Amino acid sequence: MNGKTLAELTARVLKHRDERDWAQFHTPKELAISLAVEAGELLALMQWKSGAELADYLAQRREAVRDELADVLHSLLLLANDLQVDLGDALEQKLIKDAAKYPIEKSRGQAKKYDEL
Repeated sequence: MNGKTLAELTARVLKHRDERDWAQFHTPKELAISLAVEAGELLALMQWKSGAELADYLAQRREAVRDELADVLHSLLLLANDLQVDLGDALEQKLIKDAAKYPIEKSRGQAKKYDEL
């Protein structure tokens, strides 16, 4: 992120949006849809590939991967701003919840859901 904070990135995407008068189109529903669509576009880059083939494919398409990740972050920052969610705080709180659901001694090296541990 070139050392930029979430607040700085949010200010940048809001400026970009406001300069174009796009806020009128950015309802929470539309931003959530955009987030899912952009995540789907990222996933599409990986579909039907695995292992070394996937690693090579992604390395060759690094710019496309960066663009899709940026699109996901863009939508996420706008949505969090509009819903007044502090993403840093939300992540910290979620990690606390996950730590309780996935204690290290039970979950380390496991790909099981918390109710299967």
